[in-house]
Amino acid sequence: MPAISSNKPYRVGRSRTGLGLFATKPIKKGAKIVRYFGPLLDCRKKKDDAVENKYLFELNGRWTIDGSVRKNIARYINHACKPNAESDVNPRKRKVVIRAIKKIEPGEEINYDYGTDYFKAYLKPIGCKCDACEKKRKKKRAEARAERLRLKAKEERKALKKAEKLAAKAREKRQQKLQERKLQEKVQARQNGHSNDKLLNGKLLNGKHLNGQHLNGNGQPKVAYKKSAAAKSRTPMKPETSMEPGTFATALGPDQQASA
Repeated sequence: MPAISSNKPYRVGRSRTGLGLFATKPIKKGAKIVRYFGPLLDCRKKKDDAVENKYLFELNGRWTIDGSVRKNIARYINHACKPNAESDVNPRKRKVVIRAIKKIEPGEEINYDYGTDYFKAYLKPIGCKCDACEKKRKKKRAEARAERLRLKAKEERKALKKAEKLAAKAREKRQQKLQERKLQEKVQARQNGHSNDKLLNGKLLNGKHLNGQHLNGNGQPKVAYKKSAAAKSRTPMKPETSMEPGTFATALGPDQQASA
């Protein structure tokens, strides 16, 4: 790096894009910082017009400053889309001076806008790395990250909703199968003459026996029984009567027969 006098308000230091020029003292707005100088190139001459490097500063359609010499401290000033300095070009004197357009604090990097042509030719292909562009990129990255997170959350909610829907369908199917199984068991029980509530064919019906049998657990079963032979002997016999054709006969008791 070139030696810089201590009374100069700047120094060359490491920057985001390589080397850069930094303020070592407060620089007032409008103050001259450094001159951009180097050999003058005449574009009318083939030799000068053939020179190509990134430190060329065009003064007008004919004259260009070749600032690639190491003594040109101004060549270390980097480009910025929102700079704190500007190039003051005097084509008649073929002179360029870098001036502050705002107050620059110690430690702050000095920068100015290189112009549209330089930006398109050298900076746009690789991307501008100034603070303003870096902030834009960070903002875009943050927005893209937020958008990815939003989409991810949306997909997760969608997947969760789908899973809940599938689970609900599965529960519904299980309940339907359970109901069908219970119904089938009831039908089978009825076919076998059994049920949880009723036993058919004259059997138990809610605690009752049908066909003259046990009712609600009360009373005795009604049993039909035949009279015994002794009971039959105690039963009075009816008189036998015989009637001949043309005769009217009446059966009389012993007393009636005696009186007769």
